[in-house]
Amino acid sequence: MYDLAIIWDWIAFSVRWLHVITAMAWIGTSFYFIALDLMLRDAPDLPEGAAGEEWEVHGGGFYHTTKYLVAPDRLPEHLTWHKWQSYSTWLSGAALLMIVYWVGGELYLIDPGKADLALWQGIVISGGSLTLGWLAYDALCKSKLGETPTALMLILFVILTAMSWGYAQIFTGRAALLHLGAFTATIMTANVFLIIMPNQRVVVADLKAGRKPDPKYGKIAKLRSTHNNYLTLPVVFLMLSNHYPLAFATEYAWIIASLIFLTGVTIRHYFNTLHKTGTGPHWTWAVTVLIMISIAWLSTFSGNETYEDAAAREMTPHETRLASAAGFEDAYYAVVGNCSMCHAREPSWTGIHRAPKNVVLETEADVARHARQVYLQAGRSHAMPPPNAFEMDAEARAQIVAWYRGTASE
Repeated sequence: MYDLAIIWDWIAFSVRWLHVITAMAWIGTSFYFIALDLMLRDAPDLPEGAAGEEWEVHGGGFYHTTKYLVAPDRLPEHLTWHKWQSYSTWLSGAALLMIVYWVGGELYLIDPGKADLALWQGIVISGGSLTLGWLAYDALCKSKLGETPTALMLILFVILTAMSWGYAQIFTGRAALLHLGAFTATIMTANVFLIIMPNQRVVVADLKAGRKPDPKYGKIAKLRSTHNNYLTLPVVFLMLSNHYPLAFATEYAWIIASLIFLTGVTIRHYFNTLHKTGTGPHWTWAVTVLIMISIAWLSTFSGNETYEDAAAREMTPHETRLASAAGFEDAYYAVVGNCSMCHAREPSWTGIHRAPKNVVLETEADVARHARQVYLQAGRSHAMPPPNAFEMDAEARAQIVAWYRGTASE
């Protein structure tokens, strides 16, 4: 049974790998078509109904692309649809969220210091918030606000900020930022699946039937595509945030997450303008740098509890079970003696401002809560502690393995 932890970790790694690959494909395709659309040029010999053309060179070959405002008079039988990149990214991301934050919810999702929730309640909030977020966003887009894109974007920013704060009041810092990314990514993929693709199918069906497509479908899809354009980079940041405690384990992590959405606007505005005019507004980089400096400053405000507060906190049933297993005392002292100089609420190792991955290993509850991580990182592998920092002897590692194996029979 103890090897289940290894199998489960490899499943999580494999799904994460898939998620990164599909995200690269989706983002790359999205950015390419945005750039292509903005770089289109007029030409005297354009076919009827064409909006522009672009010549490109890549890999030793030349490519000639022509864009039609609606579609050409004759639609070819073969038509490439760019949709699976988006669907695969969301599906693999949803699977990863379930593996890490639902199955591993006792450690990664629930923060007893913030909200007294059962794991099932946290899971319901996790999944429910993603669904309700899309419904609210979709209703706003279909309202009169859809006619004023700037106002709609401002309201969307307010909603994302509110969600960032709300998640931070319930979940761990790591889960809060990741869920904000999932909340945003759900909106983006739903835009593709429920709005953009159905509208394109209507247009194609009209063309095949010899009818003139209504241009409103293109207008609606364009609005959603624009939102996806500006939301992409913040989602990537939020995907990566769980690796950096200075982003998620601080008092103002929810503000950091909110500010990142502004950098998505400034950076994409630069490149969108660059592709369209040949020159990007350089002020956007100055604004982006100022925002990132503000984020770095906010990250210095620690929201971690003190050692005394942690020691006084009552263990959860999950922590109690693991701390009661045979061999825990030996494993606890092995961990504290080898890991706590870095994995502390106030690390003593020079140059470390926050515990790596915000994994704190000082109290008995700390070690019990991170049992699987300790087992995999310091018991079954030699990933921790780093060999150039501290040498953990074989006996200490064996004590960790023996304790964790014992928990499987508890």
